[in-house]
Amino acid sequence: MPDWSSDWREIVAANSDMGILMQHSAGARSSSRKRIKQAAKPESDEAEAAPSPLSGLLAEPRRMRILAWLQEEGSARVKDLSQAFSVSEATIRQDLERLDSEGHIVREHGGAYLKSVPRQVQAMALQHLVNMDAKRKIGRAAAALVGNGETIILDAGSTTTEIASNLVTRQDLTVITNGLNIALMLGAVPSFSVHMPGGQFKAPTLSLSGEKSGDFFQDIFAGKLFLATAGISFEAGLTYPSLADMHIKRAMIKAASKVYVVADSTKIGAVSFSSLGKLDMVQTFITDEGIRDEDRLQFERLGIDVIIAS
Repeated sequence: MPDWSSDWREIVAANSDMGILMQHSAGARSSSRKRIKQAAKPESDEAEAAPSPLSGLLAEPRRMRILAWLQEEGSARVKDLSQAFSVSEATIRQDLERLDSEGHIVREHGGAYLKSVPRQVQAMALQHLVNMDAKRKIGRAAAALVGNGETIILDAGSTTTEIASNLVTRQDLTVITNGLNIALMLGAVPSFSVHMPGGQFKAPTLSLSGEKSGDFFQDIFAGKLFLATAGISFEAGLTYPSLADMHIKRAMIKAASKVYVVADSTKIGAVSFSSLGKLDMVQTFITDEGIRDEDRLQFERLGIDVIIAS
């Protein structure tokens, strides 16, 4: 398997268990700026993962789930995919050969990687760049909720990147993020204090994930978390294409006083590979004008505030 993330090894290797602190002003270097502000949210049990039953998937839906996995993780091993989808390794190899022949991926001994990854990492570009008009509106609406001097957590992703781009005019923010592109963007603002966890580099989302990343949030207290998702469903809850991010997303939720899920309306009703948990962990959902009235009312019946970006 090629190592397309070599350019980032020094960044990831330099992370200690306590993460990276990026500060760019004398005030940010002072001990008072190293604090994490905001009161702690009452501790609650972590939500249990509820992986979707995948063993019964037909060939084409299974291949689409495998492609979604690769678009999230960048690469995958045959053994891991076989276990996740409860099919034989021979079947997975056939699926990967089909995706390779269609030009989506590159097959390697023991696994495969996303074809666009090397070019994408070099350009510092995100993999998921669809529905960008809606995501820009959501980014502006979410950023409007953040005032000067706050402490926030920004999940990695294209929608949260739009939030970050609308925060550069704020002052004295403390930002914790697992998105490398977000850290580089906001780390250039002199009055910001930007923190990152350690962890495993994921090329398609330009992010760090894994257990080490989640452990970083144990002693973090933030006022707001802006959380990305691949799907938001009344039945399955918040779902994602792979298992790698579950630990860090739960840790982020536990560290924040208020959880804002940001997702365009095409994600409503969508169900991906693994479930983070039910929607009772969410206080506010920020989406676009494509949301149906019946869905908005259902969110509100569940006690979730809905903000429609326009």
